Amino acid sequence: MTTFEELGLNSELISSLKDLGFVEPSPIQEKCIPFILNSKKDLIALAQTGTGKTAAYGLPILNQIKSNEKDLRAIILCPTRELCIQITQDIKDYAKHLKSISVTSVYGGSSIDLQIRALKKGTNIVVGTPGRVHDLIRRKVLRLQSIEWVVLDEADEMLDMGFKDDLDSILEQTPKTRQTLLFSATISKSVHSIAKHYMNDTEEISIGEKNIGAENVAHEYYVVSTRDRFEALKRILDHLPGVYGILFCRTRNETQEVADKLKRADYDTEALHGDVSQAMRTKIMDRFKHKKAGLLVATDVAARGIDVSNLSHVINYNLPDNDEGYTHRSGRTGRAQKRGVSISIISPREIRRIKELERIVGREIVFKKVPSGEDVCQKQINNFLDEIENTEIKEITNEQHFTEIADRLNKINKDDLIKHFIIHKFGHLLYANQNSRDLNADAKTFSPRKLSGEANSAVKINFGKKHGFSIKDIFGLINSNKNLKGIEIGKIDLMPESSAFSVEKDKVADVIKYLTGARYRGQKIIVTKGSEGSSYSTRSRSSGSSYSARSRSDRPSRGFSGNKKRFGRAR
Repeated sequence: MTTFEELGLNSELISSLKDLGFVEPSPIQEKCIPFILNSKKDLIALAQTGTGKTAAYGLPILNQIKSNEKDLRAIILCPTRELCIQITQDIKDYAKHLKSISVTSVYGGSSIDLQIRALKKGTNIVVGTPGRVHDLIRRKVLRLQSIEWVVLDEADEMLDMGFKDDLDSILEQTPKTRQTLLFSATISKSVHSIAKHYMNDTEEISIGEKNIGAENVAHEYYVVSTRDRFEALKRILDHLPGVYGILFCRTRNETQEVADKLKRADYDTEALHGDVSQAMRTKIMDRFKHKKAGLLVATDVAARGIDVSNLSHVINYNLPDNDEGYTHRSGRTGRAQKRGVSISIISPREIRRIKELERIVGREIVFKKVPSGEDVCQKQINNFLDEIENTEIKEITNEQHFTEIADRLNKINKDDLIKHFIIHKFGHLLYANQNSRDLNADAKTFSPRKLSGEANSAVKINFGKKHGFSIKDIFGLINSNKNLKGIEIGKIDLMPESSAFSVEKDKVADVIKYLTGARYRGQKIIVTKGSEGSSYSTRSRSSGSSYSARSRSDRPSRGFSGNKKRFGRAR
């Protein structure tokens, strides 16, 4: 077993780690700490969220900052206020036994005047969100000439959130002699772009496979008709006593609507989206972190930077628009060596995406049936009985009072007492689910595990990555032709000189006919039939907007009412 002492950290940091209960370094820490201590090369570190990345770069940077030094030596950029605060606190904890090391956090939604005063006092490390950091640079309050380290934490998420221009401006202000440390869960094109333009002589450290989901996460999906999505969600939640997780929705309106309906059905939920004020967001996150709310209903953007390590579940009320989004969502559970579950509620026409997501996360996404009303009742009752059996019986101070209660209950027939007991506790569930209908989509509508692609065939087009050809271009060409619009596109393979994509076999001739002779950037398009056996599983319907666009039928339905119950305990 490797120890932190063996990695080369000083005694003060070792003392801080012992105070924090750190026993051994995580894989990302074991590789990154000695690298940053001994090399000035830039670093791209790929590891899932929750693997200890803050210590991986924070500890070696602290190890190299001299005591009582006043100059700014490191700037750490991260996507959200929550993550900024978390990183700042972590680094302060690591620096507990170091002399006069100052760490300052700067982020939007808080007084910039207070942050300016803190910076003017002098600081060694700044942790900030790109927008606020860029603002402070423009005000000539934050000067980066003395920077030795630039850390881009959750680089992929910062770029996904639209911070590229801010990042460009910030990085241009830093010395060329700096060491750039880029930490990311996925290596997307935008991350590659940042690395290409602002990093030199780069080393790459990868923990696990690139863009692969966390090892401790199990993946499941349920298939229901769109009109039953909310009712299915309630059944699934009721079948998960003690669930503590995040429910992802696509839009802020849907997020608020789903959260409101869950609250009306007496579930402990909170909504988090772009319309929530910063003050309210802080209160919501405080309730959630202290488990006063069992489920956080959130959009992808609002949930970024949330650092909660013990989530039991992540639930996709709708699948994200891109595959990397699924990896980000599922990576929020299964942290710190704990098990987690990622659940997706999909419509029958979305099944074709499951195989692609399986490839992305590197494991099977298991098909599950929505529990029946009877299943829910049985699970709730069994869970409650387990709690009773495992309740610790402490010494009773008022023995006489207990005896009186026992005498009164002894007058009731044992079987009747059990019935009274169960009906009082679970009557609302038993009666509400007596005639509950099956919410699973009709078996004739879909066939899980039968996505062999036999009905598809590949076509080849004479443009590839070398020509700047992209997935969006394929959809654009299809949708720009009225004879092809609406054709289903399957797997797309972008190669340097050409590209291949699959379509339904009976549409191959039409694709060849209507695309051949058309123009792409002034050059003639040639489409041919792919080689035999080059068929793929269809996964998304062309819409001209994105690779995984939805039709109107996938929008959430309204007006469901719920039974009165709460997470993990029936009322």
